[in-house]
Amino acid sequence: MEATGYSRWFERLLAELGFELWIGDPAQIKAKRVKKQKYDREDARLLLRLMRENNFPQIWVPSPENRDLRQLLWHRHRLVQMRTRIMNQLQALAMNEGKRMKKKLWNEPGRAVLEKLALGPWASRRRQELLELLDRMNPKIEELTTAAEREAKKRPDVLRLMTHPGVGPLTALAYVLIIGTPERFPRGKQTGTYVGMIPCEDSSAGKQRLGHISKQGNALLRFLLVEAAQAAARIHPDWRRRYIHLAMRRHKRARSRCVTALGSPKTSMVISERTSSTFSFRGQTGAHSAVKPGVGLDCSETSRLNGAKMTMFGRTPPE
Repeated sequence: MEATGYSRWFERLLAELGFELWIGDPAQIKAKRVKKQKYDREDARLLLRLMRENNFPQIWVPSPENRDLRQLLWHRHRLVQMRTRIMNQLQALAMNEGKRMKKKLWNEPGRAVLEKLALGPWASRRRQELLELLDRMNPKIEELTTAAEREAKKRPDVLRLMTHPGVGPLTALAYVLIIGTPERFPRGKQTGTYVGMIPCEDSSAGKQRLGHISKQGNALLRFLLVEAAQAAARIHPDWRRRYIHLAMRRHKRARSRCVTALGSPKTSMVISERTSSTFSFRGQTGAHSAVKPGVGLDCSETSRLNGAKMTMFGRTPPE
């Protein structure tokens, strides 16, 4: 069958009945379709012909345990995003009253200032309910973070990836779960294509035209890699030097593009970290050993340190 959504129940049913299920790449299957007529019977004929010709584009399918553990990361990620929206709304309420405290708004004195602001009836109710939601979400996120860190410590591959600058337990765990077996990729650069960190290209007649990144891949892993690149640019001098070199190109979106550009090679460097015993970082063999495990910041910590500005490039969305 072609890869599609909402088919977990069908996969489990076939597994219980003892059938082997092959899942194919829909894009490659579509490219092999000659006729423009598309209906179920014709699709079945095409899949059967590809299997007979030993030309079926079978893709890697994660295990049920892998998929269930991904739900932990997705659930935590969505809760962090919800908490960030709540904190941004509270920041907007404080700024409208002349209190620009940024991350200091979330310590005890800042919380007291926020609660004492003289607001209208509905604004006061909004503030109260947002604070209640924030107080309920923090323990849940901490619990999920602890569970993810506990799962990360069980896997040697994850612990090894955490020695890379900027890579924390959540990023490393997501990388191992989503990439799966690194032997699927003959070269480390192909992981950038798999994640969707490479630019779109529309070149012809010897002229190269590159656009934005393709974003054809897992959105969660792509987000975490960009966060890891931001952390690496802050804590590692070589990554910082690369970031400054790219940021010197004057452009209205120079900062965001620089972080994305740093995140793209990080995918291949991390895959090299998993498949080789030594890691060469700009000619420095074993440079990762000087970095303490878990030194990278994940999205929740980056959000907290930036004053709840957890967007991909650190900007606060408009109110």
